[in-house]
Amino acid sequence: MLGQSAPFSGPASSLGTQLKEGAELVFNQVNARGGVNGRTIELRSVDDGYEPQRCAENTRKLLAADVFSLFGYVGTPTSLAALPLAAAARTPFFAPFSGAEALRAPFNRYAFHVRASYFDETAEIVKQLTAVGIKRIAVFYQNDSYGQTGLDGVNQALKARGLAAVSLGTVERNTVEVETAVKEILAGKPEAIVQVSAYKSCAAFVRAARKAGFTGGFYNLSFVGTQALVNELGADARGVVISQVMPLPFSATSPLAGEYLAAGKSSGTKFEPNYGGIEGYVAARVFVEGLKRAGANPTPDSMVGALESLSNLNLGGHFIDFGPNKHTGSRYVDLTVLTADGRVRH
Repeated sequence: MLGQSAPFSGPASSLGTQLKEGAELVFNQVNARGGVNGRTIELRSVDDGYEPQRCAENTRKLLAADVFSLFGYVGTPTSLAALPLAAAARTPFFAPFSGAEALRAPFNRYAFHVRASYFDETAEIVKQLTAVGIKRIAVFYQNDSYGQTGLDGVNQALKARGLAAVSLGTVERNTVEVETAVKEILAGKPEAIVQVSAYKSCAAFVRAARKAGFTGGFYNLSFVGTQALVNELGADARGVVISQVMPLPFSATSPLAGEYLAAGKSSGTKFEPNYGGIEGYVAARVFVEGLKRAGANPTPDSMVGALESLSNLNLGGHFIDFGPNKHTGSRYVDLTVLTADGRVRH
């Protein structure tokens, strides 16, 4: 049994739902074929509303229920509350939906990541902006560990180019009170604004900033939740940029995407492809591969060793590369642009 604490209610709920649904496409297929080494996989998912204290309570209960691994946690503040508990229990903490550096360094034997870090994402965003001559960059960020790690990434990338953010603004987690942030950020006369928050507050900020006369670009990290942001913004999504850490999931442009779409269409449930779903799908595919190598009677320790043996694992053109001292399996980042009619294009 795997344990997952994630938001299934509240303003970040679509992130938890998408990740879980993507993972279950794999687990259900594997179970229908008799499981791994004769064992089926159960994913026990519990709601934390994207609140660290609830996540820690959920994690204690899951560990007390003797889960084999924790899987697919969603968010930086929640994952930071859970990882020390997992490590103390010598239980793998696999594929959190977070790119936070604090989950990667210092190295933790029990933490494994299938996505690039927020530092990778912010470096790519700043590189693209400065390449077209944009230097006046502001940051709108969530006032917690997620927002701070994104801000740190932007600052680091700007500093490397002799630049600094022209203005900053914050929003509290699980709120959409952005008016003060809009005023503070626009006072710096930015040409582009990097957003490091969840989809509801980012959508509220885009609308409010445009209403206040901002005509520059908005750049979001993958955690924003692409489909959720599109749904929140509607036609206002036009031109909003999002960095992605997974291949495009909407068409079979890669073998991996084709397999994800085929699994979704044959699942017998309502299926809408999205980035959260393909991330859950990738995480589950990698986990199953590790489980196959962990032996007939796998233990958490044998699972760690099995995952560390997954060197350059090819998932249909998307690669995950783990090793004994390398638990971040991917640095893939791609920038996408939203259209007014709700599509995502390169």
